[in-house]
Amino acid sequence: MEAMIQKKICMIGAYAVGKTSLVARFVQSIFSTKYLTTVGVKINKKKITLDGKELTLILWDLHGEDEFQKLRLSYLRGSSGYILVADGTRRDTLEKVISLLPSAEEAYGKVPHILALNKSDLAKEWDLPDSVIADLQQQGWTVIPTSAKTGLNVENLFTTLARKMME
Repeated sequence: MEAMIQKKICMIGAYAVGKTSLVARFVQSIFSTKYLTTVGVKINKKKITLDGKELTLILWDLHGEDEFQKLRLSYLRGSSGYILVADGTRRDTLEKVISLLPSAEEAYGKVPHILALNKSDLAKEWDLPDSVIADLQQQGWTVIPTSAKTGLNVENLFTTLARKMME
């Protein structure tokens, strides 16, 4: 019998970017318009099958990072990957998440990460220049537009990161 593979993924980003909504959409296929602030960390699990292997993703949904709260680096310990979440309608959330990655890597080393540009259902209201996204992709970032509301690319987001973590 093969050992069960478990991978810890941390959801990182500013407040109200949709981290909790992306996890809820992925784990339970639900979306709620009620905004609930995550206090500390919320942990969910989901089993997936990837290329014939069963693995359990342990999703750590970290509280929103803003100037009043510092990212608790200890939460990142043991992570196999990060999903960095930015709200496409709020450019500052992209800048915030980009600025968090170096401190995470300094504390725990480089692990696979993906940038989720969330709220793609509101693409007409996006405040992200294509040049910024192109620059990140040029630097080797995987960037996936998502919508927790419609489900667009949510499954793809988590399976793409799972594949990167299994390499």
